[in-house]
Amino acid sequence: MAYGDRVIQHDISFSIAAGERFIIMGGSGCGKSTLLKHLIGLNQPAKGTVWFAGQDLWAGSEEQRQALCRQFGVLYQSGALWSSMSLAENIGMPIAQYTGLPSADVDELVQLKLALVGLAGYGNYLPSEISGGMKKRAGLARAMALDPQILFLDEPSAGLDPLSSRLLDDLILELNASLGTTFVIVTHELASIFAIGSRAIFLDAKTKTVLDVGAPKELSEHSEHQVVREFLNRGQFTA
Repeated sequence: MAYGDRVIQHDISFSIAAGERFIIMGGSGCGKSTLLKHLIGLNQPAKGTVWFAGQDLWAGSEEQRQALCRQFGVLYQSGALWSSMSLAENIGMPIAQYTGLPSADVDELVQLKLALVGLAGYGNYLPSEISGGMKKRAGLARAMALDPQILFLDEPSAGLDPLSSRLLDDLILELNASLGTTFVIVTHELASIFAIGSRAIFLDAKTKTVLDVGAPKELSEHSEHQVVREFLNRGQFTA
């Protein structure tokens, strides 16, 4: 991954299995969000390939790439909800745009998505009328609008208090268990890493590559890289 001549990360190689809760972790400035942009098709790798379900994300036409990308859902750090639209309108927009379903069916799907994230009855609220944790849940509902195979979450706990963060982690676990959706989560929050991560990669800013891959608890105890163990054992947090 590079911006012009500036290499962000190199020699990155990993796979994500269906149904995993896969964590992308590392310190500030290591390239976590940049990697996410490459995985969802916003940035093209300077070298190498991103494969999804056996298909090269960048090998076909723009239309083919967009069709593949519609199998992804993305929750951005801020939620990225349209401020002038209700929660129902935010969630219903991609459904109406890409499915061509009658409005009654769109409305039914919107209510289902809101119920899945614990926001039943909040469809008419504007983003400014709900809490930060509820905005994240609404953003997650919109990311799920088209029933994607993979949900990408960029720092989902950012800006949330500990209780709201834990409730969001619990929701992720519930959706993963009930729907079988694959989650790819960028985070540096230890509580979330240990609570929801089934496997993780550690991006290192110094060496500009992936230092380790594995289950978070296993990495915290047995990684051969001191920087990985220190990252996962910092502060007073106990896994």
